[in-house]
Amino acid sequence: MTESTPFQRAQAAMDAAHAEDPKREATEGADERPAELLYAQRMSDWLARVAPEASEPLQLAVRAQHLRRWEVPRDDYPRDRPGYLAWRRDLGRRQAALAETIVREAGYDEAAVEHVGALIRKENLKRDADTQALEDTACLVFMAHYFSDFAREHDDDKLVRIVAKTWRKMSPRGHELASALTLPEREREIVARALSA
Repeated sequence: MTESTPFQRAQAAMDAAHAEDPKREATEGADERPAELLYAQRMSDWLARVAPEASEPLQLAVRAQHLRRWEVPRDDYPRDRPGYLAWRRDLGRRQAALAETIVREAGYDEAAVEHVGALIRKENLKRDADTQALEDTACLVFMAHYFSDFAREHDDDKLVRIVAKTWRKMSPRGHELASALTLPEREREIVARALSA
């Protein structure tokens, strides 16, 4: 029997946590999976396009981006912009701490543990290549898999603002991959408006 590596142990532990998500989501193949496990798999798939040579800490941070997110509902915070930002900040800190514990217990050294946590907290965005790759990956997963459902809940003007903000967070590589996405007509028009604003 082959002994598992720290990377395999860490990813398996993260996926076991994701699999506890009570929300299910249908995949393209029509089977249902825990929503956060599906999200994590999509994140890993997109990271392979954004940064094919990604380090193990970056691969693990990407996999842990939404670690146990369902345990901190958005509705626990005020339904305004400060409430949203507080929710995102608290989630990032919590997810980083959970991921650091998993990575440490899998056998990584403290430098790798700290790197994973810093990436999930999105420290040094725009200045750190790994943090930027994680951000690009998250933006691409949103646009490729969740934008259409999100768009049904919001008016065009709000969506244009959100896409414009999302685009500003991305690198040229992220822009290149996002521009190649096949989006429905309404979403295509929203992206075009956002980029021309």
